[in-house]
Amino acid sequence: MPSKNLAIQTALDGDWQNATSINKALLKDNPNDIEALNRLAFAFTVLGKIKQAKTTYKKVLELDSLNPIAIRNLKRLADTKSLGKSLKKQSVTYVRNTFLEETGKTKIIELVNLAQPRITANLRIGQPLSISIKRLKIFIQDMEKQYIGVLPDDIGKRLIKFIKGGNKYETCVRSASNHAVIVFIKETKRATRFKNQPSFLQNSDKASILTHSPRDSEES
Repeated sequence: MPSKNLAIQTALDGDWQNATSINKALLKDNPNDIEALNRLAFAFTVLGKIKQAKTTYKKVLELDSLNPIAIRNLKRLADTKSLGKSLKKQSVTYVRNTFLEETGKTKIIELVNLAQPRITANLRIGQPLSISIKRLKIFIQDMEKQYIGVLPDDIGKRLIKFIKGGNKYETCVRSASNHAVIVFIKETKRATRFKNQPSFLQNSDKASILTHSPRDSEES
């Protein structure tokens, strides 16, 4: 029997066809599994199966009329302009490239000083986030500038030096729940002055590195 962790991992790998199959199998065992329904609906969305995605999210609302993930994504599906951008961002190629790890150029980090659970619970795997420097810290926000959390000080101070020197970075959600948000940060441009300096050091920031499987996400 496929596991919940396997369902989440296939989403992290951008393998949406298998994600669909695995979540369907989980739902055969428990048709009222809201997390599996949300994961399945999200996979349908990425694959362009909009009618099936809507039907699946509506099933979630039949079980939990206030489910924020289903409500938010149904609204997104109703907005065809927004949907087009979303599908482009969440394509299989995009997600796979997003989570491709490179030594010195990428890092998996757990945020500190999180936003309220009602905000973090709505984050989805692969969701692009923005980076901003404020008060000598690196703040992580969604693309609408909604505060999500802060990078730990040791990592933040290092990245501030690189960002001010010309490096560029992208970040997205690796996993999220009410009480934890783990992000994936990737160096996308290295300034000439830092050509021999990796953005991230190995074996450092142990408290901030996810060394085990990602925590279960509220949505995949």
